[in-house]
Amino acid sequence: MIEFLPLIAISVSVMGAILIVLIGDRNPNLRESISVIAGIIKFGAVVSLVPAFLQGKEIYLKVATVLPGLDLSFRVDGLGLLFALGASFLWIITTFYSIGYMRGLREHAQTRYFACFALSLSSAIGISFAANLFTMFIFYEALTIVTYPLVAHHEDREGLEGGRQYVFYLLGTAKVFLLSAIVLTYVLTGTLEFKKGGIFTPELVRNNTLLLQIMLIFYLYGFNKSAIMPIHSWLPAAMVAPTPVSALLHAVAVVKAGVFTVSRVLLNVYGGDAIKALNMQDFILFITSFTIITASLIAMTRDDFKARLAFSTVANLSYIIIGVAMFSPSGILGGIVHITMHAFSKITMFFVAGAVYVCAHTKKISELDGIGKKMPITMFSFALATLSMVGIPAFAGFISKFNLALGAIEISKPELVGVFVVSSFLNAAYFIPVVYRAFFREPKNPLKWVDVKENLFCAIPLFITSLFTVILGLYPNLPIIIIRSMLQ
Repeated sequence: MIEFLPLIAISVSVMGAILIVLIGDRNPNLRESISVIAGIIKFGAVVSLVPAFLQGKEIYLKVATVLPGLDLSFRVDGLGLLFALGASFLWIITTFYSIGYMRGLREHAQTRYFACFALSLSSAIGISFAANLFTMFIFYEALTIVTYPLVAHHEDREGLEGGRQYVFYLLGTAKVFLLSAIVLTYVLTGTLEFKKGGIFTPELVRNNTLLLQIMLIFYLYGFNKSAIMPIHSWLPAAMVAPTPVSALLHAVAVVKAGVFTVSRVLLNVYGGDAIKALNMQDFILFITSFTIITASLIAMTRDDFKARLAFSTVANLSYIIIGVAMFSPSGILGGIVHITMHAFSKITMFFVAGAVYVCAHTKKISELDGIGKKMPITMFSFALATLSMVGIPAFAGFISKFNLALGAIEISKPELVGVFVVSSFLNAAYFIPVVYRAFFREPKNPLKWVDVKENLFCAIPLFITSLFTVILGLYPNLPIIIIRSMLQ
């Protein structure tokens, strides 16, 4: 029975989406209740996998065989389980937030919004538990397609242009780079199944060095949801979407699916020995370091709240890839745990940006002077998330950054420690001024925030996610145990 739980976790939100469409706008309360219930069932199914996984049981389900070595199948391991736990839990929180946001702004097409949201989480869980590249590719492409209506939700010129870039970049790179790499992998090995340490044998690496190097680049940029520079501009462009969608993009599903898939390729298609034999480790460490610093510098120049958060996300995604690419115990631990630690920090920040827009109708950081006195829960939560993003001890971000620094020392690359330190200072430079403006500056117009008050449907979810940045900082045991069991 337990081997069917991944399939249940995937299908429950598909059923939820169907019910949401059938109910439609006739009964909004029932429609949104279905979304919440589906989220709870999905999270319950994922949580139910944890005891069996920790006991060392193999959880595998083959649904169909397309060709020899080409199966639609699912397997639960530490990397996938951690991603699925975070995504399924945050979907519940985001659904409550979405109710406050969408109703507060009287947004149109809310049925389509909640249905596509549910389908996107099915795709994310499918990616989490995919047992091979073929299955992962199917759900990866599905995630792009079902999130397009969310990105282009407003259907104005800006929304349609952002959606066009989103689809062009993500589907384009997947077709040109990713599909080519997957086909070549199948031709060379006769399988697409993930394997600890990789599927490329030393002999294959020696005889196909240049081809495997090119294929690795295709994988890195084919899984373009990871937003490695220079093919990253789709992500800031997608910020035209409603804020809960931006939170979905940056914390729950889309970009995390990107770094998850890249991590899966590095660990279970190539493996550390192959990457080093191909002399590609330094290349990966360079492009990710470049992305971290450059995106952080760009973030400092952005006054638009969501744009600043978007470039911060571009930088933080490369933390994950750089950690995995170290192929050291602490480096891999720091990189993978950052998927979870960054998720709670960044979703809080996007929730805050959306709450400010719903309650105060402003998108600019320069216009936030004094708003903390009117929205204390919202801006206090942002302050907690800021401490996590900077990497202050006792907060979630410190756990991942500390282990990343240890990983850099383990592979004798102290320059990477410098990258992490500089990036943390830049995080402080572009996030702390937001907190300062909110609480320690007076608005230029004394009447500016007179009618502003917090929307509790927005404020309570973001306060909960901000508390998790503290809880995970103080009690990071579960994600660390899951990751370490994967590394054994």
